[in-house]
Amino acid sequence: MVTQRRRRASNSWIHRWSRWIIGAIALMGACGTAYLTVIKVLGGDATCPVGGCDRVLSSDYAEVFGLPLTLFGCLGYLGMAVMALGPALINADRQQNLRNRLEDLTWPLLFMGATAMLVFSGYLMYLLAFEIRAACPYCITSALFAATMFAMTILGRRWNDFGQLVFRGFIIAMVTLLSTLAVYANVNNPQGADANIPGESGPPITTVSSEAETQLAQHLTAIDAKMYGAWWCPHCHDQKQLFGQTAAKEIPYVECDEAGQAPQPAVCRAVPEVQGFPTWEVNGEFLVGAQSLNTLADASGYTGDRSFQN
Repeated sequence: MVTQRRRRASNSWIHRWSRWIIGAIALMGACGTAYLTVIKVLGGDATCPVGGCDRVLSSDYAEVFGLPLTLFGCLGYLGMAVMALGPALINADRQQNLRNRLEDLTWPLLFMGATAMLVFSGYLMYLLAFEIRAACPYCITSALFAATMFAMTILGRRWNDFGQLVFRGFIIAMVTLLSTLAVYANVNNPQGADANIPGESGPPITTVSSEAETQLAQHLTAIDAKMYGAWWCPHCHDQKQLFGQTAAKEIPYVECDEAGQAPQPAVCRAVPEVQGFPTWEVNGEFLVGAQSLNTLADASGYTGDRSFQN
């Protein structure tokens, strides 16, 4: 009888539409994180009005247990969508009892899921502001989605024991926060770069340079070529991987991001051809994107050893 009276009392618009709103937000979040997962896996550039999106996706914080963080976000959003929309899709006229049972079961789960996502999103906002120091519209939108779903789980139904709800939320928040800190405990500051490699940050250069790579890097420096890049740029890192650990220290690199090491943003802004990273300027020619070493050798008139191993 108490449950029936509570259901009859829950007749405001927010109670009628809360599940649909949560489900819609969760589906939008799932689409966004699925898109970013594909970008991360394929190594492309995210469509973004600012440069922060690629910086975030290339940071050490973008992977958990060797998998893209966005993949876990997508699964979380899909779980919220299933719990929100599953009971709502059951025909109330034919299976009212089943629908009522599923609603009673999924509301606490929705609250727990939304609480965990809100806490985790809050931690990611901290990382954006103080560690990665980048603006990512996708991340900010996801945090707003999490906050909205959290609010809807609280306002979307009449909770019998609000004190118990608060206690449950506190426990979930603490578990989520401690788990997040544990997962990222070994992640270094993404700007803790190798001081020997210009503009280097994030994953270290792991390839080994042969004498050919080193000679090419020295030749590019000698003819005053330039590689314009940013410390967070994954394609810049790929380019340095082609040169290898030793030769990467010799390349004529120009850091365009003010947050990088020895930045020269004014130099980059003075060259209108620099619209993306990396951009090579070699003998008056501009080459956009990571280039093969043979391409750089041809463009620069390099006549030395070409037995490149990377």
